[in-house]
Amino acid sequence: MTEITSKYANFEDLREQAIALRREGLSLRQIRDRLHIHNNDILGRLVQGEPAPEWTKRPRAKDDLREKARELRSQGMTYDQIQVELGCSKSSISLWVRDLPKPERSRTAVEQARLAGRMRWDHELAVRDTRRQEMKATARAEVGPMTDRELFLTGVALYWAEGTKDKPYDRRESVVFINSDPDVIRVYLAWLNLLGVTAERLCYRVMIHESADVAAAERYWAGLVGIDTASLRKTTLKKHNPKTVRKNVGAEYRGCLVVRVSQGAELYRRIEGWWHGIAHQAQLRLG
Repeated sequence: MTEITSKYANFEDLREQAIALRREGLSLRQIRDRLHIHNNDILGRLVQGEPAPEWTKRPRAKDDLREKARELRSQGMTYDQIQVELGCSKSSISLWVRDLPKPERSRTAVEQARLAGRMRWDHELAVRDTRRQEMKATARAEVGPMTDRELFLTGVALYWAEGTKDKPYDRRESVVFINSDPDVIRVYLAWLNLLGVTAERLCYRVMIHESADVAAAERYWAGLVGIDTASLRKTTLKKHNPKTVRKNVGAEYRGCLVVRVSQGAELYRRIEGWWHGIAHQAQLRLG
């Protein structure tokens, strides 16, 4: 104390001033600036015994900040957000809330924009699909009832596009039709019925990849043409190549159905003649 009073001859005066300022509610920093006392030890002695103003007291973290931090974390705030809100360190926040579940990561502006774009595109696709289905339904209604002649010409063109044909290097005057589309098969069978080909003359066989559900495919095609699976000829299995990435897979893949007309040489010759007749008429229309 002697050293202090010798250095600060007016120590008691300073103490009186410091106590007065302290009682006015000033902080130590404010008193230091007012009295120009830059020695923290001296400053402490000047206000010794005087309680600090309430506004300078830090709240007890374990009572206030900790509970507030846990509340904000439960609301989904990140450490950074809690730090901005409470003004405490992230290390303290981590200790206070580490037992609470992590909040779900919020989307960034880029992610939000991508999501919005994807939602708009999904909506656009849905609108387009509705228009597409409406157009198909309108076109379907435009066909109306089919006459025998219309079915006849349709069947000839269908067979010439999808059926087997005679070649100069491979004489095969047989009527064999292969397709994977159920509707195409139905149209073809309706055409054969129009031509007077009886069910007894029809032979059916399934062609499918060996990796598919062969039994299910056989049941499907047999049900489509109205026969028992036992009436199908032996199924032709296509060898599976693991290196080939096939798109025709899954429950909807049923391979192809082969429809053969027995004793069909004469019918084949007529089909070929009918087709050439259609082609000739088309040429005449072209001039």
